[in-house]
Amino acid sequence: MKLQVKDIRGGASGEIDVRDDVFDVPEKAALVHQVVVGHLANKRQGTVKTKTRAEVSGGGAKPRPQKHSGSSRQGSIRSPIWVGGGRAFGPSPRSYRKRTPKKMRRLAIISVLSDKVRQGTLVVVDNLDIQDSKTKSMKSVLEALHATGSALVVTNGRNDNVVRASGNLQRVKTLPANVLNTLDLINNSSVVMTVDAVRKVEETWGGVYKGEKISDPKENIFVAGDEMPDDAEMDLSDDNVEEAEQPIKVLSDKELFNALVEEIDIEEDGSEVK
Repeated sequence: MKLQVKDIRGGASGEIDVRDDVFDVPEKAALVHQVVVGHLANKRQGTVKTKTRAEVSGGGAKPRPQKHSGSSRQGSIRSPIWVGGGRAFGPSPRSYRKRTPKKMRRLAIISVLSDKVRQGTLVVVDNLDIQDSKTKSMKSVLEALHATGSALVVTNGRNDNVVRASGNLQRVKTLPANVLNTLDLINNSSVVMTVDAVRKVEETWGGVYKGEKISDPKENIFVAGDEMPDDAEMDLSDDNVEEAEQPIKVLSDKELFNALVEEIDIEEDGSEVK
């Protein structure tokens, strides 16, 4: 397939051929969801801790007599039902890490990239040569490319000028192509990639998807008045026409039983039925 290339001023700069197994992959929402959940889970520290009634200081003595006080029976002021007491079933340090296979992570990345292409939110630029490294220059480039919302700028390797120019822009993130991930692609409405970054993505994740290419649904739509394709023509031989012209007869249960009996070939001696 082909992708349109723009310059930093928003004008057309030609087209490039890209791999179908990277930018034309079917949408796999369940897979993308599983990968994103695993990514977010791996970012959790898991260090939160609350004290139980055994860890809260104090509470060694019985707060009141067991009987004749008119109040409820209590054994410790550090019970979870007391203010300042311990926490029942509170969180404790644990690992939230989820292991996601490498092939699933790679397939999720190209699935989101293909979805960006279909939505028209993937912008390919010939280069991002910002010599002055000013925020104003980067902002004007994104406005010219119609990436005014949250944007992910992907370059082939680290580009210090692009990183410095995007540092003060809210909702703009820069990434090298080799560390592209599903979470950043999902969290940004627009993706701006250089041609070199596109080639790096194809080199890194090309060949991961082994399925078939998505066919254009418009190709399978037949409009009245158009010529019917050769593979869709019906076999209109004389035998088929005669069978098509025969009316459908509805049989009752008795007539159906008699018809089935007539089809049975009984031998002359009547001892064996074929």
